[in-house]
Amino acid sequence: MTQQITVIGGGLAGCEAAWQAAKRGVKVRLYEMKPKRYSEAHHLPGLSELVCSNSLRGDSLENAVGLLKEELRRLNSLFLEGAEATKVPAGGALAVDRELFSEYITKRIEEHPNIEVLHEEITRIPEEGIVVVASGPLTSGALAEEIGRLAGSYLYFYDAIAPIVSADSIDYSKAFRASRYGKGDGDDYLNCPMDEEQYHNFVKELLAAEKVEPKSFEKVVHFEGCMPVEEMASRGVETLRFGPMKPVGLVDPRVGVEPYAVIQLRQENREATMYNLVGFQTKLTWPEQKRIFRMIPGLEEAQFLRLGSMHRNTFINAPQLLLATCQLKSDPRILFAGQITGVEGYVESASSGFVAGVNAARLAKGAELIVPPAETAIGALARHITNTEAACFQPMNVNYGLFPPLAGRIKKKEKRGLLAQRGLEALEKWLPAVAD
Repeated sequence: MTQQITVIGGGLAGCEAAWQAAKRGVKVRLYEMKPKRYSEAHHLPGLSELVCSNSLRGDSLENAVGLLKEELRRLNSLFLEGAEATKVPAGGALAVDRELFSEYITKRIEEHPNIEVLHEEITRIPEEGIVVVASGPLTSGALAEEIGRLAGSYLYFYDAIAPIVSADSIDYSKAFRASRYGKGDGDDYLNCPMDEEQYHNFVKELLAAEKVEPKSFEKVVHFEGCMPVEEMASRGVETLRFGPMKPVGLVDPRVGVEPYAVIQLRQENREATMYNLVGFQTKLTWPEQKRIFRMIPGLEEAQFLRLGSMHRNTFINAPQLLLATCQLKSDPRILFAGQITGVEGYVESASSGFVAGVNAARLAKGAELIVPPAETAIGALARHITNTEAACFQPMNVNYGLFPPLAGRIKKKEKRGLLAQRGLEALEKWLPAVAD
C-alpha cells in the first residue's frame, strides 16, 4: 500500500513538492499555517506568497537561473506554470504579479484530487510516515526549535524587503524609461537618475540614518544577494554605483549620456499601479525610509504602498545533514526542501521542492530515488548544498560556478552557452527517469 506524504509549508518549495508527489499518484496532506497565523513578512492568505521581490530573475541561458527555469519548464513545474500565467513586463527578467501568482498556485493545489490542504500550524515533525519539511526561511519558533532538536543545530540570517511606491505618485518628468542595454521591450524599467552631488548626499544620509535594531539574542548575518542598501553603502561611498545604482547601459534620452547613478523602479503588477525600488532592500526605520527615499529624483512626493522591513531566515546545515536525495541522513523518511536547506531564491526553492516531491513519491512507492545530473542546473544546486566543502555553509543562488567544469580550454564568452547546452542535453536524457 502506498504511503501518504505530509508536506509542512505551503510556500514555493512545499507547493512544488506536493504537486509533484500528487501528480505521481500519491496522496498528500499539505499543512500551511496561514491564514490562522502569519509570519512577520507574510500578508497574503494564499499559498506560494512571494515576500521579497516579484522578480524571478533573468530568462537568458547566459545566466544559470535562466537555465534552471528552462529545466523546470521541461519538468512540468507548477511554479513555472504559474509564473508564465501571471507574468508582468520586466525586460530580460521574468517577473510576476504576486497576488495573481499566489491565487493561481492556490487554485491549482486546492483543485488537485490527491492533495488535501490543512490550514494548521505544525509545531512537531510527525514521528511516522514520509514527511517533506518545506517550512521556509521564516519557520515559526516552535517548529524551528523542533528542527533544531532533530538536526542538532540550525543557522539563521536576515533578508531585507524593498519598498513599493504608488505609480501615480512618481514624477515622470524626472525619470526615464529604459531597460539596461535595451533588453526586453527596452522600456520596462523607470529610471531615476542622480548627478554626482545628489548621489553623495544620498549616500551620506543612508549612512547616518536610524536603523531597526535586531533583538539582543539575534546575530545579524546578511546573505549577499539580499544585502540591505545601507549595508552596501557602508562598504564604500562608491559601492552602490557598482551595485543597485549602477548606470551602465542606461542612457538618459534627454541628455544622451549615462547618469552618474540610477535608481531603477520595476513594475510590481500587471496594472502598473505599483513599482518597487530594485535592489533597495533595507532595515531603515520607516520614517527614515520615507525621508531618504524621497531624496530620489522623481520620488519627492512618493506614496509608499509598502515600506522595507527585516525578517529572519532559518536554514539548516544541509551538507552535514542531508543526502543528495533531500533526505535527512539520520532519518531518511524525512526530506527537506526550499530555502530552509540553504538554497537562495524563488526559482531555487521551487527546484528543491521538485526534487523532494519526486523523491517523496518514489519513497512512498518503494521505488529507487533520483539525483539530478550534476551537469544540470537543478543537479548542480542540489550537489552544492549537500556536498559543499566550505568551512562555513552559507545560502547560495544557482550560478555557473557550481557546475562541473567543461573539458579542454574554452573561451570565456563561449563557456556559459556550452554549459547551458550540456545541461539541457543531460536533462533530456534524465527526463524518462522522472516522468510522472
